[in-house]
Amino acid sequence: MPDKATTLILFGATGDLAARMLLPSLYALHRDGLLPVDLKIVATSRSAHDDASFRAHARAALEAHVPATFIDDAAMGAFLALLTYVTLDATDAAGYQRLAAAVPAGGETAIFLSTAPSLFKPTIDNLEAVGLAGPHVRLALEKPLGSDLASSRSINDAVAAAFPEERTFRIDHYLGKETVQNLLALRFANLLFEPVWSSAHIDHVQITVSETVGLEGRADYYDGAGALRDMVQNHMLQLLALVAMEPPSQLDATAVRDEKVKVLRSLRPIRSEDSVTGQYGAGAVGGKPVPAYAEELGGASGTETFVALKAHVDNWRWAGVPFYLRTGKRLPDRRTEIAIQFRALPHSMFASRGARAAPNRLIIAIQPEENITLELMAKQPGLDRGGIRLREVELDIEQADAFADVRRRIAYERLLLDLVEGDPTLFVRRDEVEAQWQWIDGIRAVWEGAGTSPRPYAAGNWGPSAAIALIERDGRSWND
Repeated sequence: MPDKATTLILFGATGDLAARMLLPSLYALHRDGLLPVDLKIVATSRSAHDDASFRAHARAALEAHVPATFIDDAAMGAFLALLTYVTLDATDAAGYQRLAAAVPAGGETAIFLSTAPSLFKPTIDNLEAVGLAGPHVRLALEKPLGSDLASSRSINDAVAAAFPEERTFRIDHYLGKETVQNLLALRFANLLFEPVWSSAHIDHVQITVSETVGLEGRADYYDGAGALRDMVQNHMLQLLALVAMEPPSQLDATAVRDEKVKVLRSLRPIRSEDSVTGQYGAGAVGGKPVPAYAEELGGASGTETFVALKAHVDNWRWAGVPFYLRTGKRLPDRRTEIAIQFRALPHSMFASRGARAAPNRLIIAIQPEENITLELMAKQPGLDRGGIRLREVELDIEQADAFADVRRRIAYERLLLDLVEGDPTLFVRRDEVEAQWQWIDGIRAVWEGAGTSPRPYAAGNWGPSAAIALIERDGRSWND
């Protein structure tokens, strides 16, 4: 692992991501004494600022997005003093000389690149030209990393020309979420689960990422991407890989990512009948009327805002176990969860006494609340003269209660700290990205070949009725 960075360069430092996530995360890490004491943060974007005006901008962002109880005047002042600013047009080579001059000589440099993909190559070329590449510089990239396998490879080739794989940190912010990381601990730190984590005991897996919002100012990007590329290609396939991966030999970047790649390469190509697409129409979410996608967009579109898939991982462990994935906008609630449905009992000795035993289920909730719930069967209290009664009860591990003595951190705190420290374990490797795109491209090819177009669904519903049929024709139901 390389040395800790002494300089962190933030591209896109006046953007929404920086205001909501990056600056608050860096402030929290600094306040808790987790950043290197000699770290210098160089912010850059096209906006015209000097150090003083950018620090004022950063203060306003922190006051808007950091809880008031966590703001400390002394810590705020000390953090703002770390910030310097360089105005830079990513396509203007002259500006990179000013950027390089702002970086102290010696030490490690970490660069966080949050720009449009079209700017990746000119930015990287200019960074290399002024010496901001090489063995003492590492680069973090925000998505989207392409729109298909070919464009992803083009971006990866441009990055690789200046930054070798071990110094390239591709971000999927879901991997920084505590409950996602806790999935590794749940599986591999508890002997209870690993022996039953296979097709012998698991009936199926559901992964749901639902949103109540619509376009929210992302019309240009979203209409060119759609739900499949925006959510399934990255976040949902990473969750699937963590659920399905074999036990890594050790907890390091190479071992963990090797096992994820094996899963992604084992995904069976999707058939037309195993996918459903939809686009929301007008409806109501949370009791409030909302417009149709086309109305929000300002015109008709064939872009899907909902996807449901029935996937299979074709390997020994998961043979015959379907993975049902669904994601969409303008759904009834905001939720990201993984539901592991175990098989039914082969024989119930309670049936002759009138009792029904439901299969066990493990639900890993990732957002908005983080918790783990294991549904078990228990005997209902009573004298049983009318027959034994069994009832589902929940063993509920609310993360906020179980770890009440530990402050909950947002995903970017972990990812930024790992970037500064040079730990790539929670970042995505090139072969992972390309395996994901290869599977996604196959789905889009099937849609194009079948002439698939999104089915309408009213905002506030769980997608088109065909998504319900997708799972119910197998005798199963979505965990709504």
